[in-house]
Amino acid sequence: MCGRYSLCADFDRLRPRLQGPLPPGLAAHYAPRSQVLPGEPLLIQRQENGQLQVGLALWGLLPDWVKDPATAHRCLHARAETVAFKPSFRAAWRHRRCLIPADAFWEQGQWLRRRDGDLFWLAGLWERWIGPDGSELDSCCVLTTAPNALVAPIHRRMPVVIPNGLEQAWLEPTDGHGLRALEPLLLPWDGGDWQADGAAMALDQPQLELDL
Repeated sequence: MCGRYSLCADFDRLRPRLQGPLPPGLAAHYAPRSQVLPGEPLLIQRQENGQLQVGLALWGLLPDWVKDPATAHRCLHARAETVAFKPSFRAAWRHRRCLIPADAFWEQGQWLRRRDGDLFWLAGLWERWIGPDGSELDSCCVLTTAPNALVAPIHRRMPVVIPNGLEQAWLEPTDGHGLRALEPLLLPWDGGDWQADGAAMALDQPQLELDL
């Protein structure tokens, strides 16, 4: 499920959507990507220590309590229905939600995108693993939900998409009532303004891909 996505927008088009400081060198070295794959660094919008910022995180969530990142199981996806309860996700669900900019995602030989070609936000979670030597590794995963009418014939899951204008609400650390207020965003979204495009060449799904 959503084992790859694209971010083909040039930097001038992407920059107005990003809030806060950028990773060093991003503006100079950013390049559009027709495919972003598991295990690669993703561009994420997050809030940390009360401040909006843009970061980079590897696709494949690494909980902060694992001992060895080289052998640890990494989750590409987190199911919206259970994210509040599973040990690997529940802390990030409360405090470390993120947004992943994209212009299409891949499902079983189809690229799904907005009809107007606009960028959109995939909903994600991020974590920071800190090693015994003080080294840090940021990682993330994509939240998934039940499919809408467009995606259902293609796959049994689809990514959660956060509507424009709700970025701050999604990123704000919260608990209790605040989390419950976010639950409608985890439901299947309206696919009326979206389309599925067949690909000229089917690509093998990476072995990392898991639908949890």
